[in-house]
Amino acid sequence: MNEKFSYKRIFILGFGFFGISIIWALYNAYVPIFLKDFALSSFIIGIVMVIDNVFAIVMLPYLGALSDKTRTRLGRRMPYILIGAPSAAIFFALIPVARAHKNLALMMGTIILMNFFMAVFRSPVIALMPDITPSRFRSQANGIINFMGGLGALFAYFGGKALYDINYALPFYVGAAMMLIANLLVVIFIKEPEEYRKPSKKKVNLWELLKKTSHESFGELKENLKDVFASQEKSLLFILLAIFLWFIAFNSLETFFTSYAKFELGIKESTGAFLLGLFALGFMVFSIPAGFIGGRIGRKKTITLGLFVIIAVMLIALYLGTQAASGKIEVNFVVKAFAALFLLGGFGWGMVNVNSLPMVVDMTTEEKVGGYTGLYYFFSMAANIFAPPLSGIAIDHFGYQSLLIFATMFFVLALIAVQFVRRGDIVGQKPQDIYELIPDMD
Repeated sequence: MNEKFSYKRIFILGFGFFGISIIWALYNAYVPIFLKDFALSSFIIGIVMVIDNVFAIVMLPYLGALSDKTRTRLGRRMPYILIGAPSAAIFFALIPVARAHKNLALMMGTIILMNFFMAVFRSPVIALMPDITPSRFRSQANGIINFMGGLGALFAYFGGKALYDINYALPFYVGAAMMLIANLLVVIFIKEPEEYRKPSKKKVNLWELLKKTSHESFGELKENLKDVFASQEKSLLFILLAIFLWFIAFNSLETFFTSYAKFELGIKESTGAFLLGLFALGFMVFSIPAGFIGGRIGRKKTITLGLFVIIAVMLIALYLGTQAASGKIEVNFVVKAFAALFLLGGFGWGMVNVNSLPMVVDMTTEEKVGGYTGLYYFFSMAANIFAPPLSGIAIDHFGYQSLLIFATMFFVLALIAVQFVRRGDIVGQKPQDIYELIPDMD
């Protein structure tokens, strides 16, 4: 791998994450509302909302390992982007069409196919970051990529609100187009390391390539999972457990907060999405600083501090929401307070999320980066499988206010798990260490 690091190249790569974040932000904000049209319970909606995570937990570790073994003229990651991104964009744009036909079977078919194709390219596009980034700068690079992801979510929540108020289908059409354009930029302008771009003497069908390498890739996946549980040193297990726990908390909020805003606080779902947008804004603003903080004081300390911030935000929001529900505080005041709290919570989420993937991939070799990226998504998506149904059950039994209690509890458990991590950290990187990168801006 080239030891040089280019900010410009990482920002361009960030467009891949930008496009993915647009899709998921819009999907989580509005699809649960669409599903309410069919008189489904929160538990059933939660089950539907984990379809993406079922595909992810089955496909992402496998595809990450498979892309490690893939060699084409474009590289080892690009073929998956070229197949997955256009297909996912088409089916995402068809979701409001399915709603207009008021056909649950059509809605479910569209959702399932959209989620399948999103899973095809998600691990490979994220694995490009460690492919082109030296280990000591991965927190900073991941900060830039997450900045771009936050920008995508910000566009989805803020721009999506304006588009949704005009026509509920517009955010889906515009989001699909932007995701497609964003990933096209990655394919055009990001060149994978030369050793992964091996021209074949004869044309090779991609599906033949997948069939040929699938057995080896599945074996690598089993080895990676064995690394998690069989190693005497449990840092990998505990960081993945922490990731699992905090994504249960975060995904429950992301899935049901717009419903909480509408049915508990009595405000429009687009306003709830706007508040989530402020969380995304805080995340975007603080993503790059979070990477540099992780490089300076250590990734573990940065993640710990971020979790403390998020837990404090959740506790204050819980109190305010309870007071508003009982009529002791005006809802308008609570909305303004939530806006400030969610902005701060985004800062904390940036500190947590930016530094976790670099910790995971720095526990392995360069040859297995894609596979360990898949492990990261295996645990985060497994969390997202459990989060909507479990939080949906809590809501069905105890009301929407239980959403914040549920999320807070799992953020606390994640904080405890992080304290047992001993590897994957880089501490004491000074700002001047970055200056050597500045000449390589192209």
